[in-house]
Order: sequence, then structure tokens, then C-alpha cells
Amino acid sequence: MCGRYTLSTPGDQVAAVFGLEESVALEPRFNIAPSQRAPVVRLDESGRRELVSCRWGFVPHWSDDPESGPRPINARSETVAERSLFRDSFRRRRCLAVADGFYEWKATNGAKQPFYFSLPDGEPFAMAGLWDRWGDDGAALESFAVLTAPANREVAAVHDRMPLILAPEVCTVWLEGSQASLEAAKEILGRRPSDGLLASRPVSTRVNSPANDDPRLVERIEPEDPEAAAPQLF
Repeated sequence: MCGRYTLSTPGDQVAAVFGLEESVALEPRFNIAPSQRAPVVRLDESGRRELVSCRWGFVPHWSDDPESGPRPINARSETVAERSLFRDSFRRRRCLAVADGFYEWKATNGAKQPFYFSLPDGEPFAMAGLWDRWGDDGAALESFAVLTAPANREVAAVHDRMPLILAPEVCTVWLEGSQASLEAAKEILGRRPSDGLLASRPVSTRVNSPANDDPRLVERIEPEDPEAAAPQLF
């Protein structure tokens, strides 16, 4: 599961990491939540990478009403290629959800302690995503979902699912729309993020409210429950 994430990296650094031709202006975000808009990288009609803002919560183009029915924020990597809700976007509209960290919650003694996961150097990374466009150009809604996979060692100590993080060398394959890249994308779905990829720390339960969005959310805290402070790694 991926229910909250961050992107506080400056726009020029995001542009460099993700191969964008132009720098982008980005506001620091420390609590990106479902139904909010967030940046994704995709290919434009000419095949160049572009960064666009889409709503987090997938609405397929064939939906009768974008405000009713399921609007999933996640798609399971094991079933996304065949599930009718996502199948067309998997074949034609893959994207990269840009992040520099995400949150997961560990249940401990009846409470839930949030943990923040990021690359050790704080660099931004790509979460595999799918996007779609509902409605006409004048009133179009573009939305996306983040793919999840079985957790690696670090996240498994807190939760059994995590975002499908893509290594830089496979991002190009994920974005391309050729038949060959489709077969390669199916192979990517079977991967699990590597053990040792992420660093983690317990953070404040203030992240539970989407109204809170500030740098203090990612600061390490010492939980009141010692069992929540240091998840066991397997």
C-alpha cells in the first residue's frame, strides 16, 4: 500500500534526475494524499518526457462519473496487466509518480505508528504508475494510481506492501508504448524492490491529517511505545 508520500526535491533536480528537457517549478510537499494533485512523468505525443499534474485516485476514461465509483490510489502489480479497470492504461498510459519518500504505518499494541521511508541520500525516485484521462479536452480530468508490490526487507517490518520503485535504467522501458516495451513492462511487474534500498525512521502521527504539510512531518521522533521505535528486519 502507498497512502501518503513526499516530494520536496527542487524542480531543477527533479528535471535532471528524470531526463526532462526543461526545469520545472515545484512546491515542497511533505504529505501528498489521495484526491490531491501531484506530479507524474509521462511521454508526450512526440515521445518526449513531460511532467504534468494529475489527481491521485484513478478514474478510467470510460467511467460514467469521475466523482462516483471506485477511484483507487493503488494498483497491485500482480494483477494490473489483466484487471479490466487498469488493463488499457497498462498497455498505453504508463507513467512515473515522482517521490522522494513515502509513509507506512505499523500496528503496535492497538495503535499505528507512522514510518518514513526514503533513499539513504534523499534523492528522488520513480514509483511505477498508470494514468488516464476522463472527459473532453475542455473539462478533462487526468488521474493516476501508484503500483504496489510485496514489501522488501525494510518495509516488511512495518507493512506487507510498498510502492513498486523503478530503478533508473528501467524507467525508459516503463514509459515506452511499443509492443516490445509492453512485454518488458510485464516482466518489471514481477520484480520486488531490492533489500537494502531504503532508510526508515519513525515520524509524528501528525502525518495522519492531510491538513498537515510541513518539513516536521519527516523528522525522526521517539515513539512512546518502544516496540514501535525499531521495527525488526527479517
